[in-house]
Amino acid sequence: MLLKTRHFHRWARKAGLSDRALFHAFIEMSNGLIDADLGGGVVKKRVALPGQGKRGSTRTLLATNRDDRWIFVFGFEKHDRGNVSAKELEALKLLARDLLALTAAQIAEALDSGNLLEVSHETCES
Repeated sequence: MLLKTRHFHRWARKAGLSDRALFHAFIEMSNGLIDADLGGGVVKKRVALPGQGKRGSTRTLLATNRDDRWIFVFGFEKHDRGNVSAKELEALKLLARDLLALTAAQIAEALDSGNLLEVSHETCES
């Protein structure tokens, strides 16, 4: 299951980060290409913006069990900041714990309410 929070979706849209780029990042991560394991179910993955390389582009943080649940929760552009603070990371770990504990019914409810969104697979094929 590949999801994103509403907060992440808004940021990604403003940054110009497409679902296609997120899907390709997911494929890389499912093949073991994770940039950093930050602990507590949080991983970091660089994702390139259109026309740019990964090095100077965006950083995304996901809540994941590394099996069937991958949820984009936070993102930033490298030129805006170097990393998340220790306090932010602790908050993200708490969020990851809560998201990864959701039941299927709770996820369906979060999708219905718009708090979670699926990464669109229709735009990701090819």
